[in-house]
This record gives sequence, structure tokens and C-alpha cells, in this order.
Amino acid sequence: MPKLRGEAFWRETLRSAHYVVAPMVDQSELAWRLLSRRHGAQLCYTPMLHAQVFLRDANYRRENLYGEACPEDRPLIVQFCANDPEVFVQAALLAQDYCDAIDLNLGCPQMIAKRGHYGAFLQEEWDLLQRMILLANEKLSVPITCKIRVFPEIDKTVKYAQMLEKAGCQLLTVHGRTKEQKGPLAGVASWEHIQAVRKAVSIPVFANGNIQCLSDVEECIRKTGVHGVMTAEGNLHNPALFEGRNPLVWEMAEEYLEIVQKYPCPLSYVRAHLFKLWHHTLQVYQQLREELAKVKTLEGIVDVNRELKLRCQEEIANQKEGEKPKEGLPFFHWICQPYIRPGCKENGTRGTEKCVRGKRALEEDEDGNSELLSKNKQKKKLRNPNKSFDPTLKPKYAKCDQCGNPKGNKCVFNMCRGCCKKRAFKETADCPGHGLLFKTKYEKSLLWQSSQTGIQNPEIMPQNLL
Repeated sequence: MPKLRGEAFWRETLRSAHYVVAPMVDQSELAWRLLSRRHGAQLCYTPMLHAQVFLRDANYRRENLYGEACPEDRPLIVQFCANDPEVFVQAALLAQDYCDAIDLNLGCPQMIAKRGHYGAFLQEEWDLLQRMILLANEKLSVPITCKIRVFPEIDKTVKYAQMLEKAGCQLLTVHGRTKEQKGPLAGVASWEHIQAVRKAVSIPVFANGNIQCLSDVEECIRKTGVHGVMTAEGNLHNPALFEGRNPLVWEMAEEYLEIVQKYPCPLSYVRAHLFKLWHHTLQVYQQLREELAKVKTLEGIVDVNRELKLRCQEEIANQKEGEKPKEGLPFFHWICQPYIRPGCKENGTRGTEKCVRGKRALEEDEDGNSELLSKNKQKKKLRNPNKSFDPTLKPKYAKCDQCGNPKGNKCVFNMCRGCCKKRAFKETADCPGHGLLFKTKYEKSLLWQSSQTGIQNPEIMPQNLL
């Protein structure tokens, strides 16, 4: 049977999917995909898989794709990150029988992607990307798709998309943010870029970005003309997003935990999902937040979830008539709803105006208000209330004479350990401060040799030992 392409692939294999759950590292596992499909999702992606690891590690393949077969989990696209055409294709060949398409991740903006040289950090290497997609299109029995981020310039983004289409990409997902727009600087995705790409290519296009509820999905399709809309964070906070409803949090949590009983996954995945679902409630019940973070078993997580449900039901029973949600939330905290990142003001039409926001403050304000700290620093502050993040209070270290890194306080050469080790080896010297004993060990080896032969030969000793 010939491989379907473009519109035919989207229409027949993907069943004209409009509602798409994004690939999410450690979050779009089988159990979560099944929950999302039960509540309106028409297409799901696996978490991003590392092609190199997938190729060499049978356990990694079994844990992430080769587990128990589940007919409900289709259509399914497997996403890989890679930077080598051969490695990418060999990994894809091992995965193609378990999915409906292979996706190349060209959108991950995280530092780990920069260090590993993949994701959005390949977007300037058009020759490499062409070779990867051409080879995959030639060798695979399933279509090749791509997920990208945009360039600041619309024209360059359009040319980028056209290059990928020409190389053999059969479906393109466009995240309307640049690789610099992440974390506290995420801002609003540009639907204008997505619309321009949709008009410029003939293959199906999915839009990604600014999707928090069903009305956002409908508005995005209307404004950009895309075939489907992908969501990540919106889905994590409300798995019923594509149904256009906001269910009680414990309904979604209990249903997810039931699926996990049948299709197990690492406890860290389950915990992360409950932190997202119960996000607003855990701001109210901090003690249960700590319990959820510490619990070590699935049964323990189920117990915390049950306690959260009971607390919310008590609150509902004691609710006064006409009482409104607190903290500016659109719904009460026990209802699934979007999470809006703090410090973001959206001006004008979504997708066309930039989000005015700055980095979260990294230090406390004058009154010691820790709410201005990043989340990681707030966690450190909880563990150690006396901890300070004032850069002026950080200890000053003497620098290595060779490389500028902090030197060892007791180093005989006034160097860091790496530089000290090289010099001590070269000069057959000791540095007790770093525990380096090249001279001592050499002398001991000579004594041992002399005791074995009964002959002392000073000619073989280095000059500095005579």
C-alpha cells in the first residue's frame, strides 16, 4: 500500500483530527493520552524520545513505546529529537510499526536541547534538516512530520516551512513562539506567523500556542485556517478542554489514577499530573501539597487525592450563597481551569500583539516578599528559611592561576583541581590539598622495584628526586 501524503494522510490516517494533544516530556504517556482521548482529543503524540537512546537501549524502547498494546491509543505520532540523519532514521525504523507517523522535534527551546544540539537549536541548519527529512521520507513506511518554532521574521518562518515541505515533511505543527520565548518570557504566541505558514504551504498545518479553552481552539482555526490545534499546558490543567467543559478536578484525577492502575507509568509522571490538575487547590492546602511531593507509592498518591477531594467537598458544603472565586480565578479552585502565568498582560487581539512581561524578579523585594522569587528559589527558601539569594552576600572565591575557576584553598600550586592534576602529573609532584600524590606513589613504586631486584638504579629516577 503506497504511503499517504499531505492532505490524504491527515484526512484518512489521522481521521481529519482537529483536536491534538502535544508531545510533552514525561507527561504525554499512555495513561494520560487515554484520558485525553476519552475527553475529546482526536490525535496524540508520545513524549519526545531521544533517537540515540531509543536506538541503543531496549529497555527505553519497551518503557516508552513497546509496552502493552492499546488499540484505543490511535492515531498516534511518535516524536524524536535527533541531529544525525542515520541515527534518526534507524530509530524511526524501530518505531514505525507502533505508530501512524514519525515527528522530528524542531521546537524544544530548553537548555538541555541546546547542550544536546537538537530541537529549536537546529532551526538555522537547513542543510542538515533537509538531509534528515529526505532520508526519513525515503526509508520509512509512515509519513514524516515536523514541529517547529517560528523566527521573529514572518518571511524567514515561511521560507523555513517551505524548505521542510520540499524535503518531504507531510504535516507541520507551528508553535507561534520563538525559541527565546520560554518560561517567564513565554509571552503570547503569534497566530500571524502561523497564518502566513498555512497560506504558504500545501501540506496540513497544526497551530500551537495560546490554547486554554475550546473557544481558543475555535478562534485559532477561524483566524489562521489551520487543520488542527495542538495544546500542551491547557490540556494538563483541564483534560476535558476539547469537550468545552470544566469538570471537577477530582473527577479527572480519579479517572486518570484508574487508568494508571491498568497502564502503569513512573510515579513521577503521576505526581506531576496531579500537581497540574490540583494546582489552584494546592495553593490553599499547602500541607497536602507537601504530602503529595513526599509520597512514595501510587496508593499514597490516591490517599492524598482523596483527602483533597474531601477538603473541597467540605468547602462546598460550607459555601455561602453568592460567594465568588478568590484570587481572581474564573472558577472555584476545585474546578479544572487554565493556569495563567503571573506577570503577563495581554494587550489587544490574541496572537497579534506581543505580551508585555518581564522576567520574574530573582530576589526578594525590600519587604522580604518571597512571592517575587522564582519557584525553584521559593522551594529552597521553604527548606532553608535563612537562605539568602542576594548576590552581594555570596562568598568570593580565589581564582585558579591557570583557568579562572575557584582554586583549592590548600593547593600548593594555587590552582583548581583539574589544572593542579595536570601540573602535578607533569612534574611528578604532590598536592596534599587536592589529594594528588604522584611523587609519593612514584617513590613507593621505585622502592618496591628495588626490593624485588635488590638493585637500586638512580639513573632511572627523575632529576627532581635525586
